[in-house]
Amino acid sequence: MTLTFNRKLAKDLHVISDPMLKKAVKDFIITLETSASLDDIANIKRLKGFQNVYRLRIGDYRLGFYYENQAAELVRLVKRNDIYKVFP
Repeated sequence: MTLTFNRKLAKDLHVISDPMLKKAVKDFIITLETSASLDDIANIKRLKGFQNVYRLRIGDYRLGFYYENQAAELVRLVKRNDIYKVFP
């Protein structure tokens, strides 16, 4: 699976100081690269009303990404209260 990263995700990761959260994001990226489909990964849900928009739950944070044709674009990592205001 091919991955691309949005600049906003880099800014979101730069602001976060929790090393456990950063490790969880890193583990998810590795899992996403090696998995054959999204069905193999836990805590992923498709957003209602959108074809290829998904979110991953990591504690109090949500990682929003687009997935289409074996390609994923990781877009935002924001607290759960704010994710739906800034993504998609």
